[in-house]
Parts: sequence; C-alpha cells; structure tokens
Amino acid sequence: MSAADTPPQPARPRLHPVVKAAGWVSFLTDLGSEMIYPLLPEFITVKLGASTATFGVIEGFAEGTPAVVRYFSGTWADVVRDRKWLVLAGYSLSSAAKPFIALAQITPVVFILRVLDKIGKGIRTAPRDAIVADYSEGMQGRAFGYQRAMDHAGAVGGGLACYVLLRWLGLDITWVIGLSVIPGLLTILVIALFVHDRPGREVKPAGKASPGDDPGPIPLGRTYRSYLVAATLFALANSSDAFLLLRAKEMGMEVILMPLAWAVLHVVKTLTSLAGGILSDRVGRRPVLLFGWLLYAAVYGSFAEFTGVSAAWALFAVYGVFFGATEGVAKAFVADFIPRGARGRAFGLLGMVEGLMLIPTSIFTGWLWNCTGSGHIPLLVNAAFAVAAAAWLILFVRPEKKELPAK
Repeated sequence: MSAADTPPQPARPRLHPVVKAAGWVSFLTDLGSEMIYPLLPEFITVKLGASTATFGVIEGFAEGTPAVVRYFSGTWADVVRDRKWLVLAGYSLSSAAKPFIALAQITPVVFILRVLDKIGKGIRTAPRDAIVADYSEGMQGRAFGYQRAMDHAGAVGGGLACYVLLRWLGLDITWVIGLSVIPGLLTILVIALFVHDRPGREVKPAGKASPGDDPGPIPLGRTYRSYLVAATLFALANSSDAFLLLRAKEMGMEVILMPLAWAVLHVVKTLTSLAGGILSDRVGRRPVLLFGWLLYAAVYGSFAEFTGVSAAWALFAVYGVFFGATEGVAKAFVADFIPRGARGRAFGLLGMVEGLMLIPTSIFTGWLWNCTGSGHIPLLVNAAFAVAAAAWLILFVRPEKKELPAK
C-alpha cells in the first residue's frame, strides 16, 4: 500500500482550554512557592535558630494539618454548583500567606503562615483535580501529567529566580521570599479569567447535603479502599522534602546552590511528568506507580548512604523521575475507578489521609535526626516504608478488569 493509500490517522484530541489554564495556574503558583522552599531550612534553622526537631514540627504540621480541609473541600466540590470559587479561595489564601514569611522574626509566626499556605492548598486541590478530570475523559493520564509538568516547570523557574536574586542581585533571603507575591497575584488573575467549571454538571441540591455529609449514595469501592492503605503506608515514608535539603547540606552543598539543585529536580519532574501520564494510559497505572515508589525507596536509601556534593546533585535529578512516575499517575489511577459524582470526595479523602500522615512522619524524622545527629537513619526508615507500600500495591491493589484504563 502506498503512502497515498494509507488511511489518515485520527488526530490526537487536544487538552481542553480549562485544563491548560489550570496548568498555568500550577506553573505560577509553584514559581512563587519554589522561590521560598529551598530557603526554608536555612531561614528556620539558621536565621531563626530553630532545631531540626522544631523544623520537623513546622513542616509536619504545615503539610499535615490542612489535610482535613482537603476532605471537606472534596466533599463540597461534589455538591456546590461552581467549583471555581473553591479553587480561587484556596489559591488566594496561599498567595497571601507566603510572602509574609519574610517578615517573621520568631518560629511560631512561620508555623502559622506555613499552615495557612497549606490550608489554601487543601481548599483548592480536590476541586481543581475534579475539574481537570471532568474535562479530560479518556485521556486523564495525559491531562494530569500535563498539569504536573506545568507545576514542575514553574518550580524550575522559581529555583532559577531564587538563585539569580541571591547570587547575581545579592538580595537577602527575606527579600527573595517577599518577592513571591508577584507570581501569587498573577495566579489569582489567571483563575479569575480562564478557569471555570464544566457547564451542566449534575450536582446534589445543597439542601440535601452539608459539607460533612456523604454527597451521594455512590460507594468508593473495594479498589479505592485497598489503594488507600497503600497510599497511607507510602505517606509514612514521605516526610517533608525539605529534609533532603538539610541532608544535601550535610553532604557539603552550599546553601546558595540549593535553589539550583531544586531547579534540577524540577527540570526532571517537568520532563517526566507528561511522559509518565501518557505511559500509564498505554500500559496501565499500577506498573508505573509501582516503579515510582520503588525508585523513591532507592533514592532515599542512597541519600542516607552516600556522601559528597556530586552524589547529592545526581540524587536530586533521579528523584525527579519518581514524581513523573507517580503524581499525575496516582490521580489518574483513582479517577479510573471512581465515578464522576464521587471524585471530589475520593480525592479529598485520599489527600486528607496522606496529609495527616505527614505530621507524625515529619515530626518523627526531625526528632530522630536530632537524636542521631544526621539524616542517615531517618532517611533509611523512610525508604523502608516506601518498600512496604510497594509490596501492598503489588499484593492487594488489583483493580477489576472493567476498572482499568482503556488501551
């Protein structure tokens, strides 16, 4: 058959403009966040003089306390008429809280602002993910992969901006943190103009459900409950990534280079997130997710065992592959076996459980770090929990054939 006789291939469907807008929201938000995040360990433990244990408490509660908000936000997302306003409220709170960290003189103020920032994340995440899922039926791996890729691209920009402001312009850490207000304002503008809910979406009348009620009779199912156990085990492995920055400092990396190392991490995240989502659309979510969790265990074990700045740079790069194989894929995995009317609740409950586990995990990691004087043992413990989560995923999380993504 000649090329002229070859039937034309159907064009790959394009991502909906709302999905693309949500990606730009993630880009701008992480641009601001990652101007701050690589500097937090230095700001808290050196500038404010806090111990590693105190740092663990701050990061644990910052990541974990808002998890309860995620569940209620997810429940609201299934019953409110327009989920855009939940998304806008969450991003607005985060954008307002982060720059004020620059003015903090004592650790309790940083604690409050970090928690407020993450409460905003808790409000916005489930409704945003539900909107993305609704606008991307049949290509959710690609859509969530795109969203994560844009998120990580923003983080690359944030790390590079942080380095330029510190090294080339000679600004103090506090000024760099304060300038994060600019991408925060742009985030709010993009949501207001370009993000909207799916028209004609069926919702339960508000009078029949309150935020604490089950928004409908749709069960979340056996696969979801089994996956929730695996996700909980993995959350116990997943202490704050800021501990890796502390470990990099132990390995000899200069503080001023940490934003660049963080940018390298996010470059790899960006390059692998979309690929990970597309791969999961083709071969299934579970194999890709399993690979990511085992890679996480290997990276944390290597951070614990290796020394030297070169090893730290390499491990940050490899760590990025883990995110590409898991973040968007895990959300698409849940979306595969949860009906539309319960996705907000499913994402919210999952986020609540994962987030709550971050409190004891980060506190324990900081305490153990303080007791042992280094990150060697705490990071090995994290790696062990990741292996346990992968084992559960292999043995007990088996979606029925009808729940698997279409090939």
